[in-house]
Amino acid sequence: MNIEEIIEKVANGQIKLHQVEKYTNGDKKLATEIRRKALEKKFGISLKHVGHYSIDPNEVIGKNIENMIGVVQIPMGVAGPLKINGEYAKGEFYIPLATTEGALVASVNRGCSALTAAGGVKTTIINDKMTRAPLLKCPDARRAREVAEWVKENIDYLQEVAVSKVTRHGKLKDVKPFIVGNNLYLRFEFETGDAMGMNMVTIASEEIMKVIEEKFPDVRYLALSGNLCVDKKPNAINFILGRGKTVIAEAVIPREIVEKKLKTTPELIAEVNYRKNLVGSAQAGSYGFNAHFANIVGAIFLATGQDEAQITEGAHGITLAEVTPEGDLYISITMPSLEIGTVGGGTRVPPQREALSIMGVAGGGEPAGTNAKKFAEIVAGAVLAGELSLLAAIAAKHLAKAHKELGR
Repeated sequence: MNIEEIIEKVANGQIKLHQVEKYTNGDKKLATEIRRKALEKKFGISLKHVGHYSIDPNEVIGKNIENMIGVVQIPMGVAGPLKINGEYAKGEFYIPLATTEGALVASVNRGCSALTAAGGVKTTIINDKMTRAPLLKCPDARRAREVAEWVKENIDYLQEVAVSKVTRHGKLKDVKPFIVGNNLYLRFEFETGDAMGMNMVTIASEEIMKVIEEKFPDVRYLALSGNLCVDKKPNAINFILGRGKTVIAEAVIPREIVEKKLKTTPELIAEVNYRKNLVGSAQAGSYGFNAHFANIVGAIFLATGQDEAQITEGAHGITLAEVTPEGDLYISITMPSLEIGTVGGGTRVPPQREALSIMGVAGGGEPAGTNAKKFAEIVAGAVLAGELSLLAAIAAKHLAKAHKELGR
C-alpha cells in the first residue's frame, strides 16, 4: 500500500491507530504523520500546529507516548533571578514556567525580585522517599500482623533478595504497615536517586511481593497499589508523612523591601495569609493551606517533563507568614509531597531537558540524588516567590488590576 491508501484505511478504521507502525517499516515519524493526516481526513480539520515540532517521534514513541500525532505547544517563560541559599541549590537561578495563564510568570518574577533583594531563600529538605503500598489479603488480622512484623524485621534481606535484582539505584529504607480487617497494606519507602522513581519502586515492590508469598503461602498478593501510596490523588497521608521530597523554603524580608517592591506591609501580608490560607482553607477542608502552590508547581512540571498528575500532591502544603520582632516579614512554605526527578520519564524529551538545563539540573547528579534535591530546592524557592507575590497583591488590592493588564 502507498501512503494515501494507509491514511484512508486508518481514517475509516480498517487499520487501528496502534497498528500504523506495522505499515511504515517501524518508521515512527512517518506513522505519526499518517495518524495525524487520517484524523484530518476523517474530521475535515487542519492539525498544522499539532504537526509542527522538533521532537523526534522515533525517540519518544514507546517511551513517553503512544499513538503519537504531534505535539501541543505551551508558551514557556522564565522568572528570576532567584537567589537560593540551599543545601544543594546555591546561587541565583532562573525558573522556566510553561503556562497559558497570563500574569503568572510576572507574579513569580516579582516575588523572585523581592526575595533576592532580601538576601535570598533558605531551603531545607526534611525527607526524601518514594512510596508504593501493595495490598495483601491475609487469613485474619493476626496473620496480617505477623507478616507486617516479619517485613519490618527483614528490610535489609528484602533489599538484597528482591530490590537489588531489579534496580541499581533504588534502595528500600523502611515500611509502614496498615491493617484493616484481614487486609495488609505495606507502605514501602525507597530512595530513588535522581529519578522521581515511581516505575522503579513499582517493579521493586512486585519482587518483594513474590518473596512474601513464598514465605507465607496462606497470604495472597492482590494489588500492587492498595492506594495507601498515595499516588496522584488528594490525600491526608502524604500531607502528614510526605512522599517524594519534603522541602521547606523560608525568608525574612525587610519592611522597606515589602513596602517598596510589594506595595504593602508585613502586617497586612501576615493577616491575609492567616485569614485566607489558614482559616479559609480550614473551613473549606482543603489539603492545601496556601494561595496557589499548584500554579507554580504545574508550570514547572509541564516545562521540565515531570508527571503532571502529581501536581495533585505538589499542591499540598502550608504557607506561614508573621511579623518578626524587628518589624520585618518572615514567610515560609512547607511542601510535604514534591514528587520530581531529573532523569527518566519526560525529563529525557529534548525541550523538557533543555528547561532543566536552565537550572543546571538536567540528568543525574554526582553523587546520585543531588540533582533532584537541588531541583526540589529551586521549585520550593519558586513556590515561595509565587506565594509572596500573590499574598502581597491581595493585601495591596492589586490582584484584579494585574489580571486586567496581563491575564485577560
